[in-house]
Amino acid sequence: MNSTARSQTAEPEKNGLPFRLADAFKARALLIGERIDVRSIDTAGRLASSPATFEVERGGVAVVFRYGAIVLFGVAAEDEAALVQRINAAVRDPYAEPQTEEIEIRIDAGCGDTCEDGIIYLESHTVERLQLIADALGTSVALALYESQITGDLDRIEPFARDLQRRSLRGQNARALLRSIGTALLREQKMIGRVQVIDKPELLWEQPDLDRFYRRLTAEFEIQERHVALESKLRLISRTAETALQVLQDRRALRVEWYIVILILVEILLTVYELFFHGY
Repeated sequence: MNSTARSQTAEPEKNGLPFRLADAFKARALLIGERIDVRSIDTAGRLASSPATFEVERGGVAVVFRYGAIVLFGVAAEDEAALVQRINAAVRDPYAEPQTEEIEIRIDAGCGDTCEDGIIYLESHTVERLQLIADALGTSVALALYESQITGDLDRIEPFARDLQRRSLRGQNARALLRSIGTALLREQKMIGRVQVIDKPELLWEQPDLDRFYRRLTAEFEIQERHVALESKLRLISRTAETALQVLQDRRALRVEWYIVILILVEILLTVYELFFHGY
């Protein structure tokens, strides 16, 4: 019996989806904006609330995250475009070019829940399993954007490091350095506070038996390693900018001290002049 026949004849399992996906399909993540107001989306066919998971009208499942990611399971390209268009009204600061990532999923009861050679194998279709995949894939696509942005930040901070080496750093760079520090702090806030990269999904508290599967997912997408690498780069950006800014401030303070010394000397000279030429 082929996979299509199996998916048509198999009964939905308890705690599973109210419909059946094919036995092989794609999971596709799109990072479409800075934030999505999930509560304002009309999600008919809702399957779960945290994160928001619902059935796509013409087939498939969508999971929507507040930090701007949508993860689609078994959704056709034309249906994806229609869904994104419908959700756009709830997106704050949409990106001109959404970040995307996808992976293949296969249903095979004999393999268990695992990842191998870039393919995710599931024992069965359940909402919880799809939500865990969505969490890992959504985090991965968000990290991909941050990796790209932080690479650009490193390129912009490099000239300041060279100027420090050459002792040619100028006072007009102070504003750009402050901007670099603020950008680094904002990136870190997004990773930790908004995307919650290092936090486990809440459903694992209710489904601890899926914890091992989630660890395999995070290993497949190298979530922890990428997070550590990004934090190291952010610290480097902050340290470089702070050091350069401190050098500028020290130079400015030194100039002020010299100005004060010069003013004192001028005052002394004027006093001596008054004493010797006008005091008699």
